[in-house]
Amino acid sequence: MSDTTSQLSAEVREALAERRPVVALESTIIAHGLPRPRNLAVAQELEALVRSGGAVPATVAVLDGRPHVGLAKHQLERIAEDDSVRKLGHRDLAPALAAGASGATTVSATAFLAARAGIRVFATGGLGGVHRGWTETQDESADLRLLARTRITVVCAGVKSILDVPATLQRLETLGVGVLGYGTERFPGFYLASSGEPVDWTVRTPEEVAAVMSAQETLGGPEAALIVANPVPEAEQLDPVLHDQVLAEALAECEARGVAGQAVTPFLLEHLMRRTGGASLEANLAAVRGNVRLAARIAAAL
Repeated sequence: MSDTTSQLSAEVREALAERRPVVALESTIIAHGLPRPRNLAVAQELEALVRSGGAVPATVAVLDGRPHVGLAKHQLERIAEDDSVRKLGHRDLAPALAAGASGATTVSATAFLAARAGIRVFATGGLGGVHRGWTETQDESADLRLLARTRITVVCAGVKSILDVPATLQRLETLGVGVLGYGTERFPGFYLASSGEPVDWTVRTPEEVAAVMSAQETLGGPEAALIVANPVPEAEQLDPVLHDQVLAEALAECEARGVAGQAVTPFLLEHLMRRTGGASLEANLAAVRGNVRLAARIAAAL
């Protein structure tokens, strides 16, 4: 991406030029996923975890109509504290740039901007996917198609458990997006260590992930992403019985209230957080921390 449209921080630019490890981080969790002031503390903690793993953090956001890959301290604070910061998916980037808007980037926008900047590894919590009731709504996250044409390795805890996990895995297969279970033969369940769904390939070290990435480059072909599905530790997962009970309640209430479209995901996540007494949020953060640590190790292994 040219300098006229994207601003790489000096640290990120230097690291990429010297072929040192860099890990991209999304900013939606900072602006829209956590209460203040905890959101800023978590943003700083995640960047520190990347550094402790020997890599350079590149938090991605759009400020005043310009994409930034790597944020200075005052820019991170702005994303965490400014009420006018919007939520930007990949499709929102062009309008945001044209309007001079500021926004936090979702998985799709972060993956796009990070890959364009030359970053190979991206850490997040959980991916979007195919929504329950897809046959009626045709509701599917933009993450999936974007990852089908973007060469980047995404370390995540699976897809959000409020989604249709088997259908999402089928869709990823159709789109040609590779999925590796990290130390597991079961696809993670975001808040849960396992969704119960099998994965075709299991890797156990950052070096094994790096070898798959190298093989992708050697093969060439479609520029698809690689998903490294890293389960939250069982000791830090949400209680599976509580999860299933509260999710069933949330889905029933969602239907009763007629919540639809983009409002569904935030409604369900908010219900889960409220009805689990914040335990779902803690499991989410445990997953994100683990993913960030692993992403730094994979980037270093490259």
